[in-house]
Amino acid sequence: MAFDEFLKERIERIFHKKGIHTAGRKFMGGYSFYMDDKMCVGIDIDKSTNKNRLVARIGKTAVNSALKKSVCSEFNLTGKPLKDFVFVNSLGIDSDKDLENWIQLAIDFNPYAKSSKKI
Repeated sequence: MAFDEFLKERIERIFHKKGIHTAGRKFMGGYSFYMDDKMCVGIDIDKSTNKNRLVARIGKTAVNSALKKSVCSEFNLTGKPLKDFVFVNSLGIDSDKDLENWIQLAIDFNPYAKSSKKI
C-alpha cells in the first residue's frame, strides 16, 4: 500500500466534522479526496523520505505563500509543476490542527477549481 490508512482516516474525520461529503479513490499509488468532482486533497508516501505527505489543491496564490514554508514543496511529478497544488511533508501534517488548516485551504479553493477529468 502506498498511503497511510491512519492519515486517510484523520482526513475523513476532518471532512466529516465539517459536514462535507467527499468521494475518495485510490490514484497513482496514493489516495485522493474529491469534492464536487474536483480533487481537493490527496495523500501518498514521499519515496525520497518514505514518509507521508499531503497533496493540497489550494490555488496559485496560496501555493506561492505556502512554498515559503519549509514543510511545503512544489507539486511536480512530471517535470512540469501544477500551479494550484502543493506537497506538504509529514511535519506539516503531524498535528490535527495543521492538517485541518491545509484541508481548509483546499476546501476554500474548491469552488474556483476546474473539474477534474473523469477517470
